[in-house]
Amino acid sequence: MNVKLDQFKKDIRNKRVAVLGIGISNIPLIKYLINLGVDVTAFDKNTPENLKDAFQELEGLPVKYSVGSGYLSKLKGFDLIFRTPGMRPDLPEIAEAVANGAELTSEMEVFLDLCPAQVFAVTGSDGKTTTTTLIYKIMSAEGYNCWLGGNIGTPLLSKIDEVRESDKVILELSSFQLMTIKNSPSVAVITNISPNHLDVHKSLQEYIEAKKNIFLYQKSEDKLVLNFDNHITKAFSSEAKGKYIYFSRTASLERGVVIKDNKIVVKDKEKEVDIVDVNDILIPGVHNIENYMAATAATIDYVKPETIAKVAATFKGVEHRIELVREINGVKFYNSSIDSSPSRTIAALSTFKNKVILIAGGKDKGIPYEPLGQVIAEKVKVLLLIGATAPRIEEAYNNYVHQTDIESEVKIIHCNTYEEVVKKAYSEAVPGDCVILSPASTSFDMFKNFEQRGNVFKELVNRL
Repeated sequence: MNVKLDQFKKDIRNKRVAVLGIGISNIPLIKYLINLGVDVTAFDKNTPENLKDAFQELEGLPVKYSVGSGYLSKLKGFDLIFRTPGMRPDLPEIAEAVANGAELTSEMEVFLDLCPAQVFAVTGSDGKTTTTTLIYKIMSAEGYNCWLGGNIGTPLLSKIDEVRESDKVILELSSFQLMTIKNSPSVAVITNISPNHLDVHKSLQEYIEAKKNIFLYQKSEDKLVLNFDNHITKAFSSEAKGKYIYFSRTASLERGVVIKDNKIVVKDKEKEVDIVDVNDILIPGVHNIENYMAATAATIDYVKPETIAKVAATFKGVEHRIELVREINGVKFYNSSIDSSPSRTIAALSTFKNKVILIAGGKDKGIPYEPLGQVIAEKVKVLLLIGATAPRIEEAYNNYVHQTDIESEVKIIHCNTYEEVVKKAYSEAVPGDCVILSPASTSFDMFKNFEQRGNVFKELVNRL
């Protein structure tokens, strides 16, 4: 019996609840609250026309709505407010409601508070979805009953009644979800940190502070996995509340997860355990070796080494992450729509031995593009640009060439639509070429999310 859950259900029935955002993660939350008999008002900045799908999903339920322009003006008189990820908690209307006695929370915060099972959670600027999925695959392969959620999978609060104490919960947590969390998971993983989401966060430091909440409320028996090769995450060990373990692809640590003789190895002062040869990892790229190292550090206390090796040899990767879409007339098309920052695109391009045809560009989220210039010069033969960041990406490349005075002949083509960009990519390609969609930017200038962007790309490629 989950005593905390029973008390939560009893208490919330008497409260007026506001749910801010009627998106994918909050629709199951709204349904769950309604089923508990809660008085729910749903808020969203989108117009009724843009919310047709959500309204259809919630049709027949006793939900009140405040949507469109000025939608937060009615955020008054509520006892409990669920904030959607991506919405700043310090918006004036929210701050006023909290000052007047409302409690601000989120679907993930309530889930973490009520969850009876052990929680593993992953955050980071890059690699968190793959690492989270790897932990889920490894723990499931070992025989645990696992739940996947957070930024991926199912919104888990709506499933809380089914979660048992013996289960394992694996979460991907974004900086937006972590901003106000005060309940850290039993096993926390931070893959790396680089500038990201500075269109929402006020500064890099605020972004870093949000990420740190994944471990700041841990207990002494809990575990923190950190990337030794990233200077920001390496320094977090001094603030660890429990045990910490590093993983490093470049350093020979006395204790931690390292590369030795081309194998991922778990080391401590007394022994070394071989996990898997890096050549046996099915998904390509140095960054995916690091993702396996992080997942190994998180799971090694709970699984046999051969379980990790088995997953490494069979797991084909997560959709929209260097995903082979199709080979046509000797040209391979890859979808890596998840690459919403320059650092992700740099990692994706590093997986290819020969120069590629790169499709990049999208919405600007206020992060520097300069590091991309060198990689484009070294790894790209044709650069197809689309979206708001197209000029910034071209500028990063041109500045690098000008400053270094190197000889580089990247052909740059600007496009207006995805249909145009896919056709151009194919016309520029010769047998043996690889075309990769790796935007280095978010999707929100043209699409709802990176998944929709990737699916449109795949559909267009399959039409060729």
